[in-house]
Amino acid sequence: MQKQFWTIREVIESFSLKESFLDDLEKEDILCPVSRAESPEKLFSADDLEKLRLCKILVEDMQVNLPGVEIILRLRQNMFEMRRQFDDILEDMSRRIQDMLKNE
Repeated sequence: MQKQFWTIREVIESFSLKESFLDDLEKEDILCPVSRAESPEKLFSADDLEKLRLCKILVEDMQVNLPGVEIILRLRQNMFEMRRQFDDILEDMSRRIQDMLKNE
């Protein structure tokens, strides 16, 4: 079973980051860690970790600034949503064609 949330310390160690980088991503609303009643510490989800992985690549390897990172991530999310919509349309068309062929 995979872990649901990671602490800020675990994230910093896993990704070899400075805490200031995480703070900057949070200020730009790129990452939105959660806090729970039982622990005041910020927690990061699997989705946050994937975003963080992409942010690190964009900033460190591709020299993209944080506003650019936010735009790229938003466009990426839009692309995934359009892909899901396209898949839904294809599935619906396939079902209709199968129904028409059955009724012939």
